[in-house]
Amino acid sequence: RQFPGCGNIVTFSQFLFIAVEGFIFEANFGRKRPAIPIRNYFIMVAMFFTVSVVNNYALNLNIAMPLHMIFRSGSLIASMALGIIILKKRYSVSKYTSIALVSLGIFTCTWMSAKQVASDSSLNQEDGPQVFLWWLLGIAALTFALLMSARMGIFQETLYQRFGKHSKEALFYNHALPLPGFLLLAPNIYHHAVLFNQSEPFQVPVIGLTLPIMWFYLLMNVITQYVCIRGVFILTTECTSLTVTLVVTLRKFVSLIFSILYFQNPFTAWHWLGTAFVFVGTLMYTEVWNSLRPFLRRRRRPKEE
Repeated sequence: RQFPGCGNIVTFSQFLFIAVEGFIFEANFGRKRPAIPIRNYFIMVAMFFTVSVVNNYALNLNIAMPLHMIFRSGSLIASMALGIIILKKRYSVSKYTSIALVSLGIFTCTWMSAKQVASDSSLNQEDGPQVFLWWLLGIAALTFALLMSARMGIFQETLYQRFGKHSKEALFYNHALPLPGFLLLAPNIYHHAVLFNQSEPFQVPVIGLTLPIMWFYLLMNVITQYVCIRGVFILTTECTSLTVTLVVTLRKFVSLIFSILYFQNPFTAWHWLGTAFVFVGTLMYTEVWNSLRPFLRRRRRPKEE
């Protein structure tokens, strides 16, 4: 919020931390050979790095964080579309209905955000068209990142089918191999590091250490990002994909609500309607209702007896 263009230094810090942790505990300081051929990781990493950078730059193109979250929730649409095209998959009517709901929700939120941008632009006739064009470019960037992310998921699925599931290994290589690519973004990263140094001092509770507050925010972001990724990894090994999808969907919803309430982002009734479509459609896609029926029946039987 204070430095909208700081996405690159945030992503670099996350990648560096997870890569160092993986190098020590997963790769055993480089002594452990990867189970999946390294060339496949280079392809996956190129997609992963592109998606991360494009999503960061979208926030710098007049894209509000709530719209950014909702748009990325449309990964179901992209995955289904590419699954049909590439893997020749076919789905049930309920799956297509859920995707239609998600699409309608994203369209509603995107359209209302476009109207807000247009109304804001009308206040300044000189910069108005330019602001709206940047917003359109941001929407195009989000769409590209959505499709690229879905293609990466399909590629990863085919790799796991061929070589077995190695999620922790993939997590390490997806964060370690892109690190040289950040050299292309070094000026931007250095610029924001200087800006972070100039932010107001902050005394860390308990420790008593004083440092610029933006570095404290970055440190907290890196730690929570690591916990998030590790948590999802543990979830995928302990629970079904249905449970993982449901938890991740609820996490997005909580993030969205927090973003609106705490940071006071503009959100109209139409945005709420679009959000409802997105998350109802996502829950329909995961067929959570079907999985809850046996549980509800079990609870009703003791009462009837």
